[in-house]
Amino acid sequence: MAEIKIKLMIAVAFGVMLNPLNTTMISVALSRMQDDLQLSFTDVSWLIATYYIGSAIGQPIMGSLSDRFGRKRFFLMGLFLVALASFLAPLSPNLGCLIVFRLIQAIGSSMLYPAGMATLRHVITERQAKYFGILSIFSSTSAALGPSIGGLLISVWDWEALFFINFPFVITSFILTFKYFPKDSKNTDRGYKFDVGGIILFILAITSLLIVLSLKENFHLVWLLVPVVLIFAFYSYEKKQPNAIIDVRSLVEKTEVTVVYIQYMLVNMLFYSLLFGIPTYLQNVHHFQAGVTGLVMLSISGFGIIISPLAGMWIDRADSSKPVVLVGAIFAIAGSALLFTIGNVTSPIVIFLILSILGCSNGLNNIGLQTALYAVVEPAETGAASGLFMTSRFLGTIFSSSILGNVFAKQVTTANFHYIALAGGIIGILCLLLAFRMKPIQKYQYNLKA
Repeated sequence: MAEIKIKLMIAVAFGVMLNPLNTTMISVALSRMQDDLQLSFTDVSWLIATYYIGSAIGQPIMGSLSDRFGRKRFFLMGLFLVALASFLAPLSPNLGCLIVFRLIQAIGSSMLYPAGMATLRHVITERQAKYFGILSIFSSTSAALGPSIGGLLISVWDWEALFFINFPFVITSFILTFKYFPKDSKNTDRGYKFDVGGIILFILAITSLLIVLSLKENFHLVWLLVPVVLIFAFYSYEKKQPNAIIDVRSLVEKTEVTVVYIQYMLVNMLFYSLLFGIPTYLQNVHHFQAGVTGLVMLSISGFGIIISPLAGMWIDRADSSKPVVLVGAIFAIAGSALLFTIGNVTSPIVIFLILSILGCSNGLNNIGLQTALYAVVEPAETGAASGLFMTSRFLGTIFSSSILGNVFAKQVTTANFHYIALAGGIIGILCLLLAFRMKPIQKYQYNLKA
């Protein structure tokens, strides 16, 4: 049984890492793709924007459908779509085709995390935090490694390698999934009707939010009314639907779940502000070479990798994730405060040490919030809950791009960089207040097989 659990873990890990890895890996290839395809920066930036939209929308929808129609089926289908998109994308004759294949890749990879996490929770019923801590390395920390991996692939080949690198992970995961995933029960709900209206409203709400927050020079607060109205319309519509794609009523009734989603969004606002903002600052102000910048940035991913399994073991021993989330918030505040000490001549070693504190914070928060979510969500709803959890991550990513767009809009300077530190401090304080609000949860309240 232990061997089966390990192989199942590998299958899920190789699958769930594809979405965050492909989210950030392409960031270092934009200039090369711009030259190769004769495009403007605005044109190629749509390759990132469409991936954000596809992932933010796809995660909860695919999670909800996998709960109903079969997790193994959806996991295998997701791997197939990622493979298909990764094969066709390098052959794209124009930007339009490339964007379509990126969107297919986003949708396919969005099927993997909710179906994979729900399956693991079904099979592994003891010491879940330990396994979630290991999986967190693949589901979250891989995003931090994306730019380093992307830079290496481009240096030895070209931007096409960013798509081909997916195949070893897809093939391995597909074989192990086919062999070790539990079989899906036959769907007997033949009368199920897809929540088409809810899906359309959700797509419009998320897309409008991304577009409005991406506006810089022409941004006006009044534009925020568009996504706000669409979100309200989505909520009003979904609470009346018997087969709602997202159970908005439970978000109101189970406030502890909603608080976890908000915290995870805040954590990722800080994480992605650092992930994309610090390399820009170091290369423009400190004039670090790409290799040095990459090594400095490894502090965030490296310490996240180290701390995640340790945090998982801590949660298993404490029977609660609240202490881990509290410490993660304190580390975020401390690390953000230390960012103010970085100046124009600060050495790479000092910057590395400061960022390592923030890396620990990210590792603690990822596993702490993930475990807190599954402690209060029923097993049958794990797919949908996991999907919303990942949507919270992408909302944080979208908000972080807005922060960076305003901070570095005119010039990249140390003074402007300190605004990221200020934003990080505010985010850390908010996370700390929300962590205090968390209830000490008994060990895996819903730790029963679905």
